Parts: sequence; structure tokens; C-alpha cells
Amino acid sequence: MNSKLPKTIFITGATSGFGMATAKLFNKNGWQTIITGRRADRLEELAAELGHGSLPLSFDVGDRRSVKTAIDNLPPNFNNICVLCNNAGLALGLEGADNANLDDWDQMIDTNIKGMIYTTRNILPLMIENGEGHIINLGSVAGSYPYPGGNVYGGTKAFVSQFSLNLRADLVNKGINVTSLEPGLAETEFSIVRFKGDRDKASQVYKDTKVINPEDIADAVYWIATRPKNININRMEIMAGDQAFNPFNVVKRI
Repeated sequence: MNSKLPKTIFITGATSGFGMATAKLFNKNGWQTIITGRRADRLEELAAELGHGSLPLSFDVGDRRSVKTAIDNLPPNFNNICVLCNNAGLALGLEGADNANLDDWDQMIDTNIKGMIYTTRNILPLMIENGEGHIINLGSVAGSYPYPGGNVYGGTKAFVSQFSLNLRADLVNKGINVTSLEPGLAETEFSIVRFKGDRDKASQVYKDTKVINPEDIADAVYWIATRPKNININRMEIMAGDQAFNPFNVVKRI
């Protein structure tokens, strides 16, 4: 690690929700922040708020060439990436598999899986050169517990969990930690995106319910990233205060 450079966190999907809250918390604690996302205007606003030590990069994580170009051209003073927070992700639609939109499925795979692996693969050489690093992948309880309409979204989040475990197996001898952080019901723009901008429908998901806030997940990311290096947090699952488990759905054939 180059001790002369400040610690830097690279955050995908920093234009809202968990990513934005994480950028603010790390910035508050003296870290440089590389904030990325597709909405350039939001990134610029966030960078202005964070001030010195924040680098906004606008690109689509699902575009393999754009990811490589952005990371290959990082300024030298932002090369000391100690933490990669693979936060970019989305759910689209809640239809059953027989009625789902294939374009929605493609976009979830492109963002939740391809975006994560493209970013990880391109940042890993920097971490290995620096001699340390921590990759924190944002999964979901949907990767462990299925629900109607979760189909491909849940599948992509199961991939996040398993990919994280396999990354750790590959990188344990290189001084790089890996964690899968798996939140449950959280009030962000998640449901607005899932329901294609229908704010009324999205608001019903959280109505009269104790939910996870973006700052709760930012706290978890910071806690994970600042653990002593003699331990690794493999997985962390966080559910909302009013969220638990349903009975199995048993169909009665009459």
C-alpha cells in the first residue's frame, strides 16, 4: 500500500440510496471517494457536496468497455483503492416468470451480475499492487429467500453471495478481504425503479413499517471495512425490524 496517498473507496451506484449514504459517511471519516453511476447530474451534485477528495465518474457498469476505460484512467492520487463497494443494482418488475419482461431480466443481469464482475476484475490489479483491499458486494436477502416475482432478481443476488465466497477463496493469500452484505426491506428508490416510476405503488411497500434506512447500510459498510485485518466478515444479513419469514406456500389440489 502507498501510505502517502489517502485511503480511497470506489462506490458504484452512488447516485442514490445505499451508495450515496456510504459516500457521505466515508467522506465524513476522511476517505477519498470515487463515486460512480449513470446519472452525471446527480454525481456532480454529490461531488460538490462532498468537496475535495471526491471523484465523480459517470458510466454504465454493465458496459464492459466503459468500466475498463474509467478505471484505467483514474488519476494517480486516486489509485490507492482500499475498498470497492459494488453497490449498483436494481430490480425491475414483480411479474411471475411466465409474464416477465425479458428486457427487464437482461437489465438486471447486466447491472447486478455483469456490472459487479466487470468492476471487480478491473480494480483487483490495483488492490493487489497496493497489497491490501476489501471488496464489499451488496447482495440481498432475496438471494437466500425466494418470493413470488423475485425470479431473476433473486437469482442475481444469489450469484452475488456465491461470487463473494469464491472471490475470497481466490484472494485469501493476497491480503484482500471479501464480504457479501445482504439487506432486506429498505426504503430507497428501489421500489420506484422496480415499479417503473410509480411512486404511489412504491410507497405502499414501506407504509406503516419499520424499514432499513440507507444510513443503516452505510454504517454496516463502514464497520465491515474498518475491522482489523485478522478477521474477514464473509456474509452479513440485515432485515428490517418488521420483516421476517413466511410459511412455505403449499398448494392444495382439489
